[in-house]
Amino acid sequence: MDFLFKENSLHDLLVKVNAGQRLTRQDGIRLMQSNDLLTLGYMANMVREKINGDNAYFIVNRHINHTNICVNLCPLCAFGVEADKPNAYLMDMEEIRRKSLEVKDSGVTEIHLVGGLHPDMPYQYYLDMIKTVRKCLPDVHIQAFTAVEIDYLCQLSEKSVSEVFDDLKEVGLGSMPGGGAEIFAKRVREKICDKKISGERWLNVMKAAHDAGLKSNATMLYGHVETYEERIDHMIQLRELQDQTGGFQSFIPLAFHPAHTRLEQPIKSRTTGFEDLKVLAVSRLMLDNFDHIKAFWIMVGAKLAQISLSFGVDDIDGTVVEEKITQAAGGEAGQALTKKELVNMIKAAGRRPVERDTLYNVVRESF
Repeated sequence: MDFLFKENSLHDLLVKVNAGQRLTRQDGIRLMQSNDLLTLGYMANMVREKINGDNAYFIVNRHINHTNICVNLCPLCAFGVEADKPNAYLMDMEEIRRKSLEVKDSGVTEIHLVGGLHPDMPYQYYLDMIKTVRKCLPDVHIQAFTAVEIDYLCQLSEKSVSEVFDDLKEVGLGSMPGGGAEIFAKRVREKICDKKISGERWLNVMKAAHDAGLKSNATMLYGHVETYEERIDHMIQLRELQDQTGGFQSFIPLAFHPAHTRLEQPIKSRTTGFEDLKVLAVSRLMLDNFDHIKAFWIMVGAKLAQISLSFGVDDIDGTVVEEKITQAAGGEAGQALTKKELVNMIKAAGRRPVERDTLYNVVRESF
């Protein structure tokens, strides 16, 4: 097929991708600047199939967002609120228990715990959450707490990152999600999440997690005030840490939802499907040392997640059940899909459904 692209402005990059050569920062910027979506998709699909063949992964999981009360109140966030707001909530252990038991007989293999940075809850509250889930679902993998939350737990406990990870692993933490990365560039963070930890701190927390034997995901929030260059720099920093630790399992580009945030007026609209597919494809091309690129259907919608399986993506996440963060920002994709719906989506896209667990062990691959 190479001859079809010899007159294409991206032909030299196609040659590099074909040869398995690592793309440079300038290569990545050119890819982001290109509007030749089909060529980007062709190249990304080529890499995707080299790594994962026709497999398209999903998981039976449940999200639990334990509180929306948060000390940061970032401009990018519609979820976090002050404690005295009418919609503020905090789950106690009985509610965590109830939500865990709701999915006990569903075949769930993962509970995903993330939430706000509550100003009053002690360190023990976070340990008790994991203990509660572990007691209810002893065989289920617990993926919990972003790097931002881990940094906060260090402050609460006055312990080092490694000591906090020791405590969390002891009560049942299995891995970490990738949230809170946003865009690493200082310029961007000052505008969209000025109280959040720095990009450097996020990377250091993730390195400590990997050093502690914990796998994690990585994310990038795009479609707000960042430039193409800042997107690529973000990916390259992740790629460099992955070279060191090998601890990242998947990369998840997250499309920004501006509704109800303090960025709603300057940004006004959400990303287009064209931009979403471009970011996913470029991610697959730049992150040559990541095994998996995930389209989180909650963020981009189920239909676009399905199409993305031909644009470099090999994972569409899972059943989810209840996700409050994107919904607070005007998300319209819903909060749950059944296993049957996920399987049908994947099959209709011409891919092979593979149910996985959090660590990408195969649960079932014949549907």
